Amino acid sequence: MKSPRNLGVLLGAGFLMATSAVGPGFLTQTTVFTESLGASFGFVILASILVDLGVQLNIWRVIAVAEKRAPDIANAVLPGLGGFISFLIVLGGLAFNIGNVAGAGLGLQALTGLSVETGALITAALSIAIFLVKEAGKVMDRFAQMMGLLMIGIIIYVAFTSAPPVGEAVVRTFAPTKIDFMAIITLVGGTVGGYITFSGGHRLLDAGVKGQAALGQVTSSAASGITVASLVRVFLFLASLGVVSQGLKIDAANPPASVFRLAAGELGYKLFGIVMFSAAITSVIGSAYTSVSFLKSFSRKITEYENWVIIGFIILSTVIFVTIGKPISLLILAGALNGFILPITLATMLIAAYRRNIVGDYRHPVGLAILGAAMVLVMTLLSAKVFAEQLASLFA
Repeated sequence: MKSPRNLGVLLGAGFLMATSAVGPGFLTQTTVFTESLGASFGFVILASILVDLGVQLNIWRVIAVAEKRAPDIANAVLPGLGGFISFLIVLGGLAFNIGNVAGAGLGLQALTGLSVETGALITAALSIAIFLVKEAGKVMDRFAQMMGLLMIGIIIYVAFTSAPPVGEAVVRTFAPTKIDFMAIITLVGGTVGGYITFSGGHRLLDAGVKGQAALGQVTSSAASGITVASLVRVFLFLASLGVVSQGLKIDAANPPASVFRLAAGELGYKLFGIVMFSAAITSVIGSAYTSVSFLKSFSRKITEYENWVIIGFIILSTVIFVTIGKPISLLILAGALNGFILPITLATMLIAAYRRNIVGDYRHPVGLAILGAAMVLVMTLLSAKVFAEQLASLFA
């Protein structure tokens, strides 16, 4: 039986992963791809959920039994690999966080009328406040759970008001009329790519949930995170599909806000503000926490002053947005980058799962290993295909 403390940690880690995934890019991508693919976007969501399962369950289990963070595991597989992966993930995490700060500013603008820059500064201050608390981990867990449940409730309401063609969505999820590989790569990269893959696993490790005896808890925590992220994605898809199926035009300047307003009027627009702010601030926290967790392996000073380094990461993200801006381009770039990183990190963890010097006498489930290997192969092929298409478009 799980103790109340352990249950809070398990749910917190799951929600941290889910709310890290459900950021401004997540909301925008879901809306834009629903508009272009219609009900067939359900297939892309199904594919991303299957990849989520294959990725999270493999990686979280390896981190737990190795009792090490991802960079240390990668270095044990191949010296120097941990540094390379950390560089990619921290760079992608910073790019995402600039967009996250901007997204929170947009949410507060919709809710209160404040400027986006002012909203971004308020978001940074609130995020920093969490890491100034002595037991920041517990506060972060509770905050992620609260914001996650709030988002689910609001998005379900908006989905019902938009009256989507549910039957068609179900059919096209399994029999799509068109498949967009770029959409799959972007969705997967934004949901389990880069730092997001490791946010919950590293949180459990920091909370002391590790070792083979904890694998049941690790699996249930990962499943809760995947469930939350999937619920948000599915109901946001249905809300967008309801608007699109009525022939209403989605505003390209702010697609998710447009969906909420068209579905539920001015109340919907205010609800969008709450959802966007909730999604963005939890992603700011998750991105900063996980990115810095990758740096802890390289210096004891970073471990000693972890919360202050996290605060510095948040400040840097905010300053870059306020002075430079252009978060949308950065979000797209970061999503694509994370899609390319995923095969590398997952393949590394699968190799580690069979290295006795890393996991001891642990036996990795064959079914999970096969699923993970399939994900590596599929994501490598899709990434190569998308890269070739993007390269061709540059010289067209």
